[in-house]
Amino acid sequence: MTTSSPNPDAGRPPRIAIAGATGRVGATLINLLVDDPVSLIALTRKSANTQFSPRIAVATVDFDQPPTLREALRGVDKLFVAHGTSDRQVENEIALIDAAVASGVRHIVKLSVMGPATPLNPFAWHMLIEAHLASQPVASTVLRPTTFADVLKRAGPQVARGIWAGTAGQGSVNFIDTRDVAEAARVALLEEVTAKSQRAYHLTGPRAWTMQEVAQELSHLLKRTVTYNSRSVTDYRAALIADGTPAMVTELYIGLEFLFHESALAESTLTVEQLTGHPPRSLSDWLIENISLFR
Repeated sequence: MTTSSPNPDAGRPPRIAIAGATGRVGATLINLLVDDPVSLIALTRKSANTQFSPRIAVATVDFDQPPTLREALRGVDKLFVAHGTSDRQVENEIALIDAAVASGVRHIVKLSVMGPATPLNPFAWHMLIEAHLASQPVASTVLRPTTFADVLKRAGPQVARGIWAGTAGQGSVNFIDTRDVAEAARVALLEEVTAKSQRAYHLTGPRAWTMQEVAQELSHLLKRTVTYNSRSVTDYRAALIADGTPAMVTELYIGLEFLFHESALAESTLTVEQLTGHPPRSLSDWLIENISLFR
């Protein structure tokens, strides 16, 4: 896989802007790119106060003020688009894409999600954003990872208290390490594309797991029995609400567990290895690294 990008202007390296530079994928991605022959800009919202390397320029953007988006993207060649899950995700990502096109950005790499056509969010939100991106006069690459292994962090306190439960049943899901997603994003941003290029990469971990298999792996690592208990959707929703989970997030979790139950996110691909040159990290290794969360 080619990992060099043609220099758009003689005498200067490609200028890459990272939206979502403080997120799980974006923060890793920007650190991976810092040693590449590129010029980097971290796009942050007005409330962000993250400190970046002196080698990284920082531009503050306000999605309620579209001119700030266009100004931040002036002179940018490539844009990575990631946005935290929220009810403004579609509106904000489309605004950023439109600003990029208006500013002359040549290539947009969007972090999306793997999954079936569904009315469930955030999958439906990503479908809308992808459709908008596909209609724009700009080269684009869509990254569609399966479920981040980090989603299991929310099970940590339940596992520790012996009350882990959900509605996934015997369904399976292929978890991916966000570091593998970031490495794939780096390749996508650096590879050569034509002006009308439209690419999509489906990113997964090595294999799919049932929740019972995850519980067995945790049992092995913790030296005690961990059980994943089945709940009805009604009981699961009530438990989430009782824990203080916001209504929107509650519905996102319920939708995700439904897709787990249906094994809709169990696909395995070779794409991570083909892009990065190494196999994707295993869920077992992720659990070892994060085992303190489950004690």
